Amino acid sequence: MTKLIADMSMSLDGRVASLDDDISRLARWFFDGDVEVAPGAPFRTSENSAKLLREALGSVGAIIGGRRYFDLADGWGGRHPMGVPVYILTHEPPADWPADSTIHFVTDGLQSAVAQAREAAGDKDIAIATPGVVRQCLDAGVLDELQVNLIPVVLGQGLPFFDGIAREVELEGPEVIEGQGVTHLRYRVAAQDVRDDAAEAVARQVTQAGRA
Repeated sequence: MTKLIADMSMSLDGRVASLDDDISRLARWFFDGDVEVAPGAPFRTSENSAKLLREALGSVGAIIGGRRYFDLADGWGGRHPMGVPVYILTHEPPADWPADSTIHFVTDGLQSAVAQAREAAGDKDIAIATPGVVRQCLDAGVLDELQVNLIPVVLGQGLPFFDGIAREVELEGPEVIEGQGVTHLRYRVAAQDVRDDAAEAVARQVTQAGRA
């Protein structure tokens, strides 16, 4: 069954890029190991990270991202390096974009992008590639998994991953995989009605008592 999965590298203080969109510090783990991820690919990581990346590369059938994602990459020359269809949420598609490109522009909202990506992905998964679209998916209740590659650095400032989410989101997990210079955390997004009310009531009682 096709899942919508967000996978991003994040600093300990919740940043996914610097203020000038530099992600080099957060992406260093891709090149900081001894194990080749795939023939011809530039990534060299620890064995645990390599196994995770191989699984991810083989499971993705489509990508959804925002316009900034497309612009920063200069459109990948018309074809995303993963070789799968990409659906870019935007208000205004670029002029004279080639009709035969595998990068498509969606102007009628997230649900339309998800529907198109599901059709293209078949039985593979859909990768949600940018923090703004991840937040939209969480707010809409359509994200299935959240994978955070936690980097042992505090950036202090930069682009926050989760700021602006409209509602509380319950997660199940995590599955923890230790890499070199990174800890991979895999969460499943719980159904909206899943909550341990008894535990929360006790936590509220204890924490509020401490404020008296």
